[in-house]
Amino acid sequence: MNKKILAALLAVLIAGCGKSDAPTSAATPTSGAASGPAVSVSSVRAEQRDYQVQLEATGTVTALTSVEIRPQVSSTIEKIHIREGQFVRKGEPLFTLDSRADQTNVAKAQAQVQKDLASLADAERQLARSKELVAQNFVSQVAVDQNQTLVDAQRAAVAADRAAVEAARVAMSYSRIAAPITGRAGIVSVALGSLVSPSSPAMITITQLDPIAVAFSLPQRNLNDALQSLRSGGGSVIAVLPEGRGTLQGKLSFVDNAVDAGSGTVKVKALFDNAGDKLWPGAFVGVKMAVQTLKGAIVVPQAAIVQGARGKVVFVIEEGNKAAARPVEVVYAVGQDAVVTGVKPGDRVIVDGRQNVRPGTVVAERAQPTAGGKGGRASAPGESLPLPLAGEGRGEGASAGGPKP
Repeated sequence: MNKKILAALLAVLIAGCGKSDAPTSAATPTSGAASGPAVSVSSVRAEQRDYQVQLEATGTVTALTSVEIRPQVSSTIEKIHIREGQFVRKGEPLFTLDSRADQTNVAKAQAQVQKDLASLADAERQLARSKELVAQNFVSQVAVDQNQTLVDAQRAAVAADRAAVEAARVAMSYSRIAAPITGRAGIVSVALGSLVSPSSPAMITITQLDPIAVAFSLPQRNLNDALQSLRSGGGSVIAVLPEGRGTLQGKLSFVDNAVDAGSGTVKVKALFDNAGDKLWPGAFVGVKMAVQTLKGAIVVPQAAIVQGARGKVVFVIEEGNKAAARPVEVVYAVGQDAVVTGVKPGDRVIVDGRQNVRPGTVVAERAQPTAGGKGGRASAPGESLPLPLAGEGRGEGASAGGPKP
């Protein structure tokens, strides 16, 4: 009996304690989002501005002109006027070949001219004498005609001799090899006294460096944009030098006449001024080409976009410092920026701390990150950002893509 009485007393005491705790329990908020301390976040305001869509590719620097220097006659090298790597202008001498045989041929041809000129003078005197005699009926007209034929033949021989002199002089001019273009010399592959011929390997290569071209490929879907840019004067093409050595501004100069069926791309070229020799033939550079401008676009940081089960959302800070989820559609996303629909200009979009935020969460906004801090900064209007050709976005949960039609 005593055990039963003690058990009953304990039950009554426990029930009394539960009733005394009931008010405390009822005072606890039922919403898990509003419970606990405010979540620390940072935000960036959504911008509305014209956004330039650019395509990014890897291009190869190619010279507009590159000439391999070979002799036009077989001879030995008498003198070398150039150093390897030297900058030369059109017409400057590069090599001098042994021209003694050609000089002899010129002298021989000139002597033949003098000989035939003497024969011509004699034929002309004979013709004049025969004309006088025929007037006095001492000779027939046949003799005059024969002398006239002889004069005409000698005149033709003199003309042929003079042409032979010019041919010999042309052959002799081949002994002086000059730069056909302005550019930079490559490796000199011959030495003094070397025997060279037209079939020999190139003696040196002269490459034009200014202006210079960058060849790259564009997706087939951007062919019309490239053609329109070409018709309007080439548009704007930027070459991004490796290792952060800056950029160069150029313009589109060529679009190929066919699309590569294997890759679905079209080859294009852009022309750049290269007075500082920043672009070198054969080097790889990044290329950015503007294809269109999105008018009045809403721009947010890519880092603010969260991929949810029902699509992409961003969290914005509403009145009362509470977070709200806004479904968005990414129109164009690349680099640090994303052009979206679903938010308004000026909305405070949460960037850092978004992973700890739920709809209705009370947030405490901390100081904005500096320009050199962790992502989440939307670029200022007109700022140039790295824009890949068709790459994925770097923001968490955000995928990049081209402009939607």
